[in-house]
Amino acid sequence: MIITVTLNVALDVTYRVPALIPHASHRVLDAVERPGGKGLNVARVLAALGHPVTVTGFAGGPAGDEVRRRLAAEPHAALLTDALVPIDGQTRRTVGVVDAASGDTTMFNEPGPTVAPREWTTLLGVYRELLASADAVALCGSLPPGVPVGAYATLIREARAAGAHVLLDASGPALRRGLAARPDLIKPNAEELAGLTGFAEPAKAARDARRRGARAVAASLGADGMLVLAEDGGWRAAPPVKLAGNPTGAGDSAVAGLLSGAAEGLPWPARLARAVALSAATVLAPAAGEFDPAAYEELLPRVEVVPATS
Repeated sequence: MIITVTLNVALDVTYRVPALIPHASHRVLDAVERPGGKGLNVARVLAALGHPVTVTGFAGGPAGDEVRRRLAAEPHAALLTDALVPIDGQTRRTVGVVDAASGDTTMFNEPGPTVAPREWTTLLGVYRELLASADAVALCGSLPPGVPVGAYATLIREARAAGAHVLLDASGPALRRGLAARPDLIKPNAEELAGLTGFAEPAKAARDARRRGARAVAASLGADGMLVLAEDGGWRAAPPVKLAGNPTGAGDSAVAGLLSGAAEGLPWPARLARAVALSAATVLAPAAGEFDPAAYEELLPRVEVVPATS
């Protein structure tokens, strides 16, 4: 079983408009609501790949209720277990506006709810119980107010003590503090990696992140694919073609690819190819946390993985 932890759950709302024009009224062509937050997006993709997954984190208020209702109605709900912890605060919403003319997406992210100390303690208890049957864990996204800045370090240590493979997908102080607990893998984008290490060149930054505590680094390079640096080598891969679409959630699909590959014991090149193909197939899907299955199957064998050069 795989656990995804989303401390700052969201209800994702995606609007598609003919063209996004400042200071103008817009007719929405269609609107889609989905359970959101990075870890929930990861969980949805994992379930679509056939992996049983349990989601935990915080959910509160009407938006939190809607997230839970929609999780229960997911196409692969039989593989999704809801272990979200109820809180008094209101789950945030994120709004993505897709410009149909250009394909660009503009995001509006509400702040998360304030989490009380007793609610954080409750989540730790739930998490420890889940770890008893977990093979792998994904810790994803931002920390809501009230959660300790070292929260991910605590969760990483708990997962490592339980023998679970642990992936951290965060940024800023949460990532920096989490590194000290030596996660098996981190998955920053190039900007987050540069902010962590001070190095703009991804390979150099990845080496520095490993020195800081990450056992392996998978750096998202946007349209240029992904770089992996691990103990047994380094590799790069990119989509075989440039794709236009909505990139929201593409990084979360990459996390699902890396984590599912680890759970299946795949070698790094196979994990990397899966991550890149899933990420590209997500660009073609209408909403975050989804991927185009036909595109994924077509792209996967065409992703070329090559050794990374310094």
